[in-house]
Amino acid sequence: MSTPCALCGTPSITTHVVAPSEVEVALCAPCHAGVTEGPVDGPHWRCLGDAVWSGDAAVQVLAWRLLHRIDAVWARDLLDIVYLEPDVQVWAEAGMGGGEQPSDIIHRDSNGTILAQGDTVYLIKDLPVKGAGFTAKRGTAVRGISLVADNAGQIEGRVDGQRIVILTAFVKKS
Repeated sequence: MSTPCALCGTPSITTHVVAPSEVEVALCAPCHAGVTEGPVDGPHWRCLGDAVWSGDAAVQVLAWRLLHRIDAVWARDLLDIVYLEPDVQVWAEAGMGGGEQPSDIIHRDSNGTILAQGDTVYLIKDLPVKGAGFTAKRGTAVRGISLVADNAGQIEGRVDGQRIVILTAFVKKS
């Protein structure tokens, strides 16, 4: 009898080391592909709603990282209510970046605080949005930001229903 997948509960076929630790978890093929290649929003990933509350820190870390990589409202809503113990949070953030590899580009807000995929930031200045015909007002919350992979000075987020690029010099992490 095979071990169930730590994330979704289906029979597992492989194990995965949760970087940067040496802890291994059992994963099924779809979950392993999501961890290594990136998840695609779909019904399978709703299992993360249970996995992120697991009593196993390694499972919480994987679920938290996957939720940050899914660009869907349900994933951002779940991340807004999830609480990880401080040491588990540090572990989860240590492995963020492209796949499980640390990123060379570090995005920082106007105060120098490191930004991560899925963070909420606030605008510190009124910003005219070119091509959209409106001004994003100071104090506007931008939830579930995406980091621009090749530019540390830019992030993406939704303001007034429009997905826009925002300079990190004009935001403050909440």
